[in-house]
Amino acid sequence: MKNIIKFTGLSLLAMALAASPMVSRAQDAATNAPAADGAAPVVKKKGTLPFKGKIATLDAAGGTFTVGALELNITSTSKITTNGVPATLADFTVGESVAGAYKKTADGKLNVTTLHLGGKAKKKKPAADASAPATAPAAQ
Repeated sequence: MKNIIKFTGLSLLAMALAASPMVSRAQDAATNAPAADGAAPVVKKKGTLPFKGKIATLDAAGGTFTVGALELNITSTSKITTNGVPATLADFTVGESVAGAYKKTADGKLNVTTLHLGGKAKKKKPAADASAPATAPAAQ
């Protein structure tokens, strides 16, 4: 009889320990619930949005250009490159392919963060050493 009581007590203890992680997870899930005051949960937006295409219109003096349906603005913080080298909007022409990223402001403007014309500068691979003769495996 004592063995049955010990076995039952140990079984209840084991079940309580096994159930405790489930209880703690349920409490964590409640913290993700919407606010009680009815406010919508805050959703983080991406920092920048990509764009790619050909320049349709260009106003270098005004610092604007269009790619597709996007009218993009150049700001003082925009990073502009041509083949990996720093450039200005005046270096671009209508019809050239460009790619980059922009941020949408609260007033609806699309401010360019990065703008690339052409590919990025490629790193040169070191040339094979011509002075060292190629060795072939010795025939046995």
